[in-house]
Amino acid sequence: MNESSKRYTNSGIEIKEIYTIDDLPKDPALDGAGAGTFPFTRGIQRDMYRGRLWTMRQYAGFSTAEESNKRYHYLLSQGVNGLSVAFDLPTQIGYDSDHPMAEGEVGKVGVAIDSIDDMEILFQGIKLEDVSTSMTINATGFILLALYVAVAKKQNADLKKINGTTQNDILKEYAARGTYIYPPKASMRIITDIFEWCSHDLPKWNTISISGYHIREAGSTAVQEIAFTLSNGKAYVKAALEKGLDINVFGKRLSFFFNAHNNLFEEVAKFRAARRMWAQMMKDLGATDPKAMMLRFHTQTGGSTLTAQQPLNNISRVTIQTLSAVLGGTQSLHTNGYDEALSLPTEQAARIALRTQQVVAHESGVADTADPLAGSYFVEALTSEVEQKAWELIGKIDAMGGSVPAIEEGFIQDEIARSAYEYQRQVETGEQIIVGVNKFQLNDEATIPILRIDDSIRQMQAEKLKALRNKRNPAKCDNILQELNDKASNGDNLMPVVIEAVENYCTLGEIADTLREVFGEYK
Repeated sequence: MNESSKRYTNSGIEIKEIYTIDDLPKDPALDGAGAGTFPFTRGIQRDMYRGRLWTMRQYAGFSTAEESNKRYHYLLSQGVNGLSVAFDLPTQIGYDSDHPMAEGEVGKVGVAIDSIDDMEILFQGIKLEDVSTSMTINATGFILLALYVAVAKKQNADLKKINGTTQNDILKEYAARGTYIYPPKASMRIITDIFEWCSHDLPKWNTISISGYHIREAGSTAVQEIAFTLSNGKAYVKAALEKGLDINVFGKRLSFFFNAHNNLFEEVAKFRAARRMWAQMMKDLGATDPKAMMLRFHTQTGGSTLTAQQPLNNISRVTIQTLSAVLGGTQSLHTNGYDEALSLPTEQAARIALRTQQVVAHESGVADTADPLAGSYFVEALTSEVEQKAWELIGKIDAMGGSVPAIEEGFIQDEIARSAYEYQRQVETGEQIIVGVNKFQLNDEATIPILRIDDSIRQMQAEKLKALRNKRNPAKCDNILQELNDKASNGDNLMPVVIEAVENYCTLGEIADTLREVFGEYK
């Protein structure tokens, strides 16, 4: 076979012309294990979607809490059964909307949340006991969780029934995304505080969603996505073990967040391999409860795969990605709007994205049996090859001392950058065809309506903050923030005092700044 006729996956794995029984993995440990059985290659539940469909979430948040609340009510009316909150950049990096660093960014890529007043408006008319809420928030994840708990308490909700997820995955911020505040060691301490507090007070909450999504968005391959994500997961588990937490307790509340791209079979293989690897990893770290070895994950379709050219083609891309996530056994799913290469999704685009999930769930038949691609010579061989290459990368990271040193040395960032460069080179040379971009272009494209966020949002938020500061007890706020400073300095768990702070109208920025004084900022 000449070189030009060869085919490769996104991760550079060569694809044979045909696969046969001889290509099936020879490891007898992988034979015969059904869904719901260690190492969970075929899924974490025996009956998978026959028992319960994946949670259909739509990631939404923009402008003010009032506007986002309207979108949530609309999505719930259309059949969404889990909310997923996007926060604006100032909220993500610990600045109130009236801070000079927030200028030009308030409400733009998500909703602006400065205080408990905003959080109450965000969930107005929504009983927190009745919904599962995912919050894509990392450096300030502990503050947003405190705000959510404070609102739940105001609703007289039973905290033992509250369920949802805070992303809370800071390691991938240093490696791929950049919305960090504090140095790694301090950030890891905050995360283990959340693990510890939730295990007693919020037992159904997923305390972290270890994210490969943003690693993939930054340009990684599928193999790198799971290798780096699972390595980060191992680092969090080790940090929790060092704090004396029980792996069989906190291990059940760990969740993951993966990307779904267009190479259908490699993506399915990636999800299957990740489940198998995590089960083995947790077993090696001392887990004995099977539920603490299960890799539960949310998936979002690939934002970086969406094109501004011929954006309606993105509906087809999202459909392929939806299939890969479902065939791969996801527990929840967000589907992107076709217009997201241009702006935040319009209501129409969000509805089409949700309908894509509903069509796959109810019309395609792929949810009728667990792991429907199992036994495919190609998929089984690819699952094992993805796994093998991911273990090789994890071995390199382990040799450096784990994810934290690997990030500090720039290893993970360099690996992602190399892959991103190679992919872009392939697009520019035409080796990788992107329909409508480097092939099958149109000279004259229809205009797509886009959602615009007005800059006046910042002024509205500033006025709200002024009113908040006028109505609160300033001496009490000062005392609570001093207590937060003391607890941060002496190693006490931060969650109780942060909850007390938000209940007494301390703002997100004030809490973040108090900890900046203690921990410093990561540069």
